[in-house]
Amino acid sequence: MKQIAQSSKMILVAVLAALYAFPAPAEPFPATPAKAAAAKSPVKRSRHRYAREKAVDPTIGDVAEYDDPIVRSAAVEALGRYNGSVVAVDPNTGRILTVVNQKLAYSDGAIPCSTIKPTIAVAALEENVITRDTMLKVGRRRYMNLTEAMAHSNNEFFEALGTRMGFDTVSRYARLMGIGELAGYSLENEHPGAFPSAPPVHGGIARMSSFGEGIQVTPFQLASLAAAFANGGTLYYLQYPKPGTELSAFEPRIKRELNIGPLLPELREGMLAAVLYGTGKRSYDSGGDELPLGKTGTCSDQTSHVGWFLTYADELHPRIALAVLVRGTSSRIKGPLAAGIAGHIYRRLRQANYFSPAVTTTAIPSGK
Repeated sequence: MKQIAQSSKMILVAVLAALYAFPAPAEPFPATPAKAAAAKSPVKRSRHRYAREKAVDPTIGDVAEYDDPIVRSAAVEALGRYNGSVVAVDPNTGRILTVVNQKLAYSDGAIPCSTIKPTIAVAALEENVITRDTMLKVGRRRYMNLTEAMAHSNNEFFEALGTRMGFDTVSRYARLMGIGELAGYSLENEHPGAFPSAPPVHGGIARMSSFGEGIQVTPFQLASLAAAFANGGTLYYLQYPKPGTELSAFEPRIKRELNIGPLLPELREGMLAAVLYGTGKRSYDSGGDELPLGKTGTCSDQTSHVGWFLTYADELHPRIALAVLVRGTSSRIKGPLAAGIAGHIYRRLRQANYFSPAVTTTAIPSGK
């Protein structure tokens, strides 16, 4: 037995030596000419490991004069060289804290993927289709409640909800929450996204309720929605402070009161579970007391893979709400990646004491 153990140990050492002696195998992408040509070019590697994804500078063309410098610095660092965008807002006022990659943020938007699920959950709770304890069949011998379905982003659960409610009901709640309309106040070049007037041909209301099929949302809209979930149900217009004024003089503008306060504990429980052990766990900051909540989204459209993360921190005293979007051709582009970017932002803000109760009254530049 001793000789067998020694032999096994020698085999293990040999395997480890071989692994460290040779480079890791390439990702299993199809061997197309374009991929082969790209593989010959050196690709920068970083903590994000965005190999095989074209590195970009997402800050090109940004006007950051009115951004919060601490939040912007954290967001720029977290986004790195990904083709993505971060929109951060104050959930208590609607003030825009930063917009990184403004070209992408102000574009037509992208399919929301599973970030549509919180809206479907609110609609189903309000319409008494489910309660927090309702168990729905999601497999042959598998059932889930809302918390677990949110945590693991279960498609069958939300497809069942959308089918039970129907297109008209889902549309009414989605539009109530700002989907398909401008989220900002006097934001030049902002797009309203798009919301269908009929169930999408591909998958109908079921797929619309799980992947957001037929819908286009912008980072502004999801940041606004995350802020409403954080503050108790007030949908603010997103806006920058007026040039030359103190932040203490910032005037919030309310778009509408959603009146969803009684439903939020059930929704937040699912968003918290997503961060603690579900699809958004890469956003969790183990070193801080500011516990984030969030919902990932992963899917593809006609041009690229899409990854979203709708989130805010923290649950008791929310100071910031985020929408993170990443796009690209690599299989790495997913909601969990966007959650990791948000987690990086939260860690940097904690290190900068951003979550301390001190009130900032810095003047906003007057502009040119």
